[in-house]
Amino acid sequence: MEETPRRRRPALVAPPGACDCHIHVFGPRGRFPLAADLTYTPVEAPVEAYLTIRRRLGLERTVVIQPSAYGTDNACTLEAIASLQPNARGIAVVDPAISDAELERLHGAGIRGLRFSLVVKNALRPELLEVMAQRIRPLGWHIQFRSTHRDLPNLESQLLRLPVDVCLDHLGSIPPGEPLSHPAWRALFRLLDRGRCWVKLSAPYQLSRMPGPKYADYAPQVSALVKAAPHRLLWGTNWPHPLVDVKPDEADLLDCLGEWVPEGSLRRAILVENPAAFYDFC
Repeated sequence: MEETPRRRRPALVAPPGACDCHIHVFGPRGRFPLAADLTYTPVEAPVEAYLTIRRRLGLERTVVIQPSAYGTDNACTLEAIASLQPNARGIAVVDPAISDAELERLHGAGIRGLRFSLVVKNALRPELLEVMAQRIRPLGWHIQFRSTHRDLPNLESQLLRLPVDVCLDHLGSIPPGEPLSHPAWRALFRLLDRGRCWVKLSAPYQLSRMPGPKYADYAPQVSALVKAAPHRLLWGTNWPHPLVDVKPDEADLLDCLGEWVPEGSLRRAILVENPAAFYDFC
């Protein structure tokens, strides 16, 4: 009997140590109340449900991202990291007044960066980039920034000045219809050229106008990224796909990487070697 889409394994066999570099965990609601100020109310997506996905995809490592729904209360994210250890790391959102001792505690719990954005509710804002970058530099953390094609060109010089690495989510959230000559793509590639920027090949379904698993309208941009900086690219599912009505099959998302990056050694770098170094799995 043919498997249903949500049970099938991807055609791409993930190499040992492969990492999903972008997931969120929600709930249980009774233990982890949502923030008062929300842009959406997420359905529960506990870590146990994610483990089913991870096993189906053949992945071994995970990076848990603090979602906007919890504001600066990282308790749910930290519990998820603890449940997935030793193969998990995380990205937090914190109050700017956080103590150095608390940053150290978060580091010990697996946190390796801070989430910033102009568009994500409750994320840290760009005016705090310099001061927070200086504070996390001794820990070896990075800035995870959810940019867009509108704000990235204006943020470029500020990101270049930071004393820590920067990771751009979801292909910079630049629509694939924008040519590589667009100011946002040009800014992204200049950031890569400086050697302190990383890019996640994640959530193409958010902006692609073509169906999965290929999301073929992003293929030229990904090809250019692979040519420019193959050792600073990462991949993630963005499970459980918040703010998307029609959820993609995670197997399709892994197969999409196979379509975009046909060379096995480069896929291994993106799935294993790059995240191992960047998130301190080594």
